[in-house]
Amino acid sequence: MSTPDLERSLVLVKPDGVRRGLTGEVLRRVEAKGYVLVALDLRTPDRDTLARHYAEHEGKPFYEPLVEFMSSGPVAAVVIEGQRCVEGFRSLAGATEPTAAAPGTIRGDLGRDWGSAVQQNIVHGSDSPESAEREIAIWFPHLG
Repeated sequence: MSTPDLERSLVLVKPDGVRRGLTGEVLRRVEAKGYVLVALDLRTPDRDTLARHYAEHEGKPFYEPLVEFMSSGPVAAVVIEGQRCVEGFRSLAGATEPTAAAPGTIRGDLGRDWGSAVQQNIVHGSDSPESAEREIAIWFPHLG
């Protein structure tokens, strides 16, 4: 049986999610959705990793605050696998702004608004299969 929609995606439980003890809840929701955890690592990312991850945002006003926030504490980096998991996880995560995120989503249920600090929204998920491939290679080079 062919599985043409089988994909991998990078999920990051951001420092606010890790600090608040929400990593297990995020992973529970990912697994409950039917996705497989392929790799998992808890680490405080360095500036080089974040510069490569957020390269398309370099020079934008939110870039420096985002890099500063993402390096402020541990991040749970996870590679998930499943059919259409890039799109599926983004739906599970909810809208970027926690207040706008629908109830039942990770951000809608667990996120808080921090004024202009939208980056503090619990999770990151790759936005396309191409981005997932690039991001996984940055965070888990041995899987590339």
